[in-house]
Amino acid sequence: MSNVVVVQADYTNPTHAQALREVLNHYATDPMGGGQALSLEVLEHLPEELAKRPHAFSVLAFVDGKAAGLVNCFEGFSTFAGKPLVNVHDVSVVNTYRGLGLSQNMLRKVEEIARQRGCCKITLEVLEGNPVAQGSYRKFGFSEGQLDPAHGRMLFWNKYL
Repeated sequence: MSNVVVVQADYTNPTHAQALREVLNHYATDPMGGGQALSLEVLEHLPEELAKRPHAFSVLAFVDGKAAGLVNCFEGFSTFAGKPLVNVHDVSVVNTYRGLGLSQNMLRKVEEIARQRGCCKITLEVLEGNPVAQGSYRKFGFSEGQLDPAHGRMLFWNKYL
């Protein structure tokens, strides 16, 4: 039985900062993350940049002391509910550790933090071609975004600057 530890990251902790870099870069190189490694400059400065943002937080999973999973989150605000929300921006589990339930454990920690912050909901985006992630999110209780079925599903759009 593996020793699994799930924690809220401390961006100033060198072990947490390195785990964040490793798992995020692993995700970036996966086809679901775009298939390209992050630049060394981005990786080097990422923990300190996240630490500058009071509404950012990350959850890390370690298996037997090794970095195994990551969820990056940002607090936003629901104007309809008049309360904060948490947007899950990145979810990654290193291939070697998939199937251990790490995403569910990390999402539980995200939910705990969201509840402590008085948030009304947790949001995330998922690729249409990623049924494994969709299954994990459904298992956790997420559903496709929709206000009125007559107007269709919500879409996530980007404009890069």
